[in-house]
Amino acid sequence: MLNTIGYPAVVLFIFIESTGIPFPGETMLLLASFYAATSGHLSLPIVIACAAGGAIMGDNLGYYIGRTGGRKFIERFGRYLFLKTEHLDKAEAFFSKHGAKTVFFARFITLLRIWAAFLAGVNRMDWRTFTFYNAAGGIAWATLVGTLGYVGGRYFQSHFDQVAQLVHMIGWAGLATVVVTLIGIIVFFKVRRRRQPDDAQIVSEEEEKEREPEYV
Repeated sequence: MLNTIGYPAVVLFIFIESTGIPFPGETMLLLASFYAATSGHLSLPIVIACAAGGAIMGDNLGYYIGRTGGRKFIERFGRYLFLKTEHLDKAEAFFSKHGAKTVFFARFITLLRIWAAFLAGVNRMDWRTFTFYNAAGGIAWATLVGTLGYVGGRYFQSHFDQVAQLVHMIGWAGLATVVVTLIGIIVFFKVRRRRQPDDAQIVSEEEEKEREPEYV
């Protein structure tokens, strides 16, 4: 099957996944690169190029959907997802500062890879900045995953499932790291916010003492 539709399948699967639809795009890239190593009927550089092309095109479509209709959708139905307008405002401010890093590294993280482009569009990230870092992330991701699949095919030949499991574990580990980091940031700011009134009260008491007249 991959002999005839290998390259188009890589483009199509990754394109669909990158638009924001859960689809086994990464698995198809691994399978095609694994097959390139074990059969020789596919070329690894072409597989990587197809994967990068599918990722870039799909992400741009996801960005367009998020930019044109994503915010209205969330404003209308966000309450069912526990999302509020102020959340969008905070997310927009976040993307204005850290959008480039988010778009690039999200490509390597499970789940975030699917939604990063859509979220960038919803939060109105500059399209030129998005395009550059999206392309860089897509090319880097396709090269890394494609190479892992190819090397796995060389050394594990009949054990594709082990190679796929390893790559998926890396993606989930990245997601776990992001979640733990976010929880740590949230806890830090909550603790800091609780301490601020106490600090302000101490400062005000010291100021009152300084204002008290001294009697000789």
